[in-house]
Amino acid sequence: MNSDAAPACLVVQPIHAVGGERLRAAGLMPVTDADAVAPDRIVAAVTRNAGFPAAWMEALPNLRVVAVHGVGYDSVDVGAATRLGIAVTNTPGTNDRSVAEQAIALLFALAKRVIEADAAARAGRFDFKYTADLVELAGLTLGIVGFGAIGKQTAAIGCALGMRVLAFSRRQPDATFAQLGVIRAGSLEALLRESDVVSLHLPSNTETHNAIGREQLALLKPTAFLINTGRGSTVDEQALVDVLKAGAIGGAGLDVFRSEPLPADHPLCSLRNVVLSPHMAGSGEASLRKTALAAVDCILSVLAGRCPATLVNPEVWPARRAPSTHA
Repeated sequence: MNSDAAPACLVVQPIHAVGGERLRAAGLMPVTDADAVAPDRIVAAVTRNAGFPAAWMEALPNLRVVAVHGVGYDSVDVGAATRLGIAVTNTPGTNDRSVAEQAIALLFALAKRVIEADAAARAGRFDFKYTADLVELAGLTLGIVGFGAIGKQTAAIGCALGMRVLAFSRRQPDATFAQLGVIRAGSLEALLRESDVVSLHLPSNTETHNAIGREQLALLKPTAFLINTGRGSTVDEQALVDVLKAGAIGGAGLDVFRSEPLPADHPLCSLRNVVLSPHMAGSGEASLRKTALAAVDCILSVLAGRCPATLVNPEVWPARRAPSTHA
């Protein structure tokens, strides 16, 4: 491949090496800096949670597809993409298990006070075990809010741990609950009142914005744990900080935030009843590999004129950008 003439794919954030290999094999040069090549050579882009704003799209005259590495595409200006004839795709189903496992990992870290226990052991404070107040999960009620693929995986792990699992969903049929051995909660409020652990798996949209606010947090048990591996916008962050500071719930495990990266002086960073991770729930080796390949497959489909199954703006397809001389 002549790298000086090949069409390019802008890789906004790192993806698994196998994705770059597949791009090169298809005749596309991966670039991590849009200024490294002429703008008209960039025909595709891959982005993760950094998104892709309208200004970037407008600066790339031959851009034909933005592939989201993951499920959530709220940080991509889909409206602008559609207006400009650019396809936007995502990769549902590639990291479900990884995200579910991270939700449970955060829960274990809270219930077993893993962070504090590690610090105590390193400092030789083995008397920590006498005051640790550890929580046994078997027999507790796990409430799943958002019962899509990741919520179902989390529910399955909870069931395997011997937890009683509730889920709230307006869309899933009763048969899905029965098949997984999960109890259908009659309302979000009922789930919040009854659960010892609440795990959030909601997308970011107008319906879910601040779905867990001050009023909802007040329904939680004083010992309850809140886990969020979905989207930061679904929780009123200031309300959560206030509740945690007051010790009104047992703690929170958070992988997603309103602002990312999380500012070092954010109140969450100073709270001991919180476990944080840097939006890494979908970053297991196996899931990164699958997601990178799925994103690249979407790109190759669009460039070949095949409509990908995970096109998030299907209305663009009849009016999509035509191939450039580099495509």
